[in-house]
Amino acid sequence: MRSGVQVSENEKAPKARAGAVQSIERAFALLETMADAGGTMGLSQLAAASGLPLPTIHRLVRTLVDLGYLRQEANRQYVLGPKLIRLGESSSRMLSTWARPHLARLVDEVGESANLAMLDGDQIVYVAHTESRQSMRMFTEVGRRVSPHCTAVGKAILADMAPDQVRDILRRTDMVPYTSTTITSREDYLDQLEQVRDRRYAIDEGEQEAGVRCVAVAVPDYAPRLAMSISGPTGRMTDELIERAVPLLTEAGKQLAADLA
Repeated sequence: MRSGVQVSENEKAPKARAGAVQSIERAFALLETMADAGGTMGLSQLAAASGLPLPTIHRLVRTLVDLGYLRQEANRQYVLGPKLIRLGESSSRMLSTWARPHLARLVDEVGESANLAMLDGDQIVYVAHTESRQSMRMFTEVGRRVSPHCTAVGKAILADMAPDQVRDILRRTDMVPYTSTTITSREDYLDQLEQVRDRRYAIDEGEQEAGVRCVAVAVPDYAPRLAMSISGPTGRMTDELIERAVPLLTEAGKQLAADLA
């Protein structure tokens, strides 16, 4: 209710873009909302997050369940369904293909390994990697999943998100100390995200793997959330190299975002 006047569904819900099919936009918005929330939500939570009335949410959810894109659990919560995995795997392969020339150029310019990572639920997944030509080099397996609290790519991505979304993710994150420099306090981590926002890049000071330093920037204006990084042994990843790498990473991220758009 607003000033004693009933708010209609069209007033509450986001307006469909010109030429768009509203029901499709709403269905995908629900899937993205669930993904941002960790993959599990109830009908009332979806209604509150989307601004749509419960009957509309129920119709959309039942259709997505019938198609296999959602599944209802015994506790009546809805979770993202297994049919999305096939779509995600195909999309990740294409994303890797599009990112490869940008990562290769970074390796040529900086001399260290380059990565592209994506936020998937509450975890970071590496979707593309190009090795350096150094005899001692970093290798990151494509498809590897890590916690966002101990990686430069995780920091870069979370720093670009709304504070309430970040806190939700951190509440579900076990802040495991992988090394002596891993940040294990949620408040300390939030403070570091403020620094990332100010300088527009993130650093991993051996927080996921001892002896490895990494710098990352977020890929702008693209969903799902992505970040590009350069990583190498601490001895080679000097402050001077990071200072040189940041504008190159930033430009590569902009170019990739333009390609994806």
